[in-house]
Amino acid sequence: MELLDKTINSYLDVWLGPRDPRVKGWLLLENYTPTFIFSLLYLLIVWLGPKYMRNKQPFSCRGILVVYNLGLTLLSLYMFYELVTGVWEGGYNFFCQDTHSGGEADMKIIRVLWWYYFSKLIEFMDTFFFILRKNNHQITVLHVYHHATMLNIWWFVMNWVPCGHSYFGATLNSFIHVLMYSYYGLSAVPAMRPYLWWKKYITQGQLTQFVLTIFQTSCGVVWPCAFPQGWLYFQISYMISLIILFTNFYIQTYNKKASSRRKEYQNGSAATVNGYTNSFSSLENNVKQRKQRKD
Repeated sequence: MELLDKTINSYLDVWLGPRDPRVKGWLLLENYTPTFIFSLLYLLIVWLGPKYMRNKQPFSCRGILVVYNLGLTLLSLYMFYELVTGVWEGGYNFFCQDTHSGGEADMKIIRVLWWYYFSKLIEFMDTFFFILRKNNHQITVLHVYHHATMLNIWWFVMNWVPCGHSYFGATLNSFIHVLMYSYYGLSAVPAMRPYLWWKKYITQGQLTQFVLTIFQTSCGVVWPCAFPQGWLYFQISYMISLIILFTNFYIQTYNKKASSRRKEYQNGSAATVNGYTNSFSSLENNVKQRKQRKD
């Protein structure tokens, strides 16, 4: 294993240049092998997990889901706060910020971004909970692509550009995750589900995040500084891939559902009284559906 690590490290150093010495020896950052193995194990579980659960009863996981999502909500809030204050303290330039002019604030950003990288490993649990609860319809190409790539991308970011212009996307994503994981945590409590209305807006927020990240990253291309240009072009390309996938998810999830509901209404399937929806009938159906849920 040591020989493999040395070989991989030598190739990476030739390909990408010298690493940032400030993260030397940090947990999981010394060698790429652990991150790569974690990603392979994740993909293996995504493939084998549903097969294993096929003839088994789904697990509820309700209690652990509340704790898990609350923990990620608090971690995301912490990262968002620390990134915002670090950027302010370092006087970061929105248009382009190199990785060595922020002084002590750079180290603050690096420490927070290590937690951001590590959180991508924790978030593998999102998929594992889907498998245990047999919610296989939620294990989409978008979901697996996003989870499997982010851990790997951020290993490289942390080794070569662990601060400076790298802060922006992580800051926005941390804020979105505060909203997202708080939603997931509350939705694990059946009594709270009727009051959760902002799921659709989370996806809109994610798309907005990608567009803003492309704009801010492009500023570093138009008005360059000492931040490596190759990383900027890569980030723009990755954000475009996420916009395509998330837009497709949004259309499939919300626009088609809305169209289907309109057709049902036009065909007379919606119960109406004097031109108004029969609220009692709808409420009764909702109550029945909630009673039928096992989780």
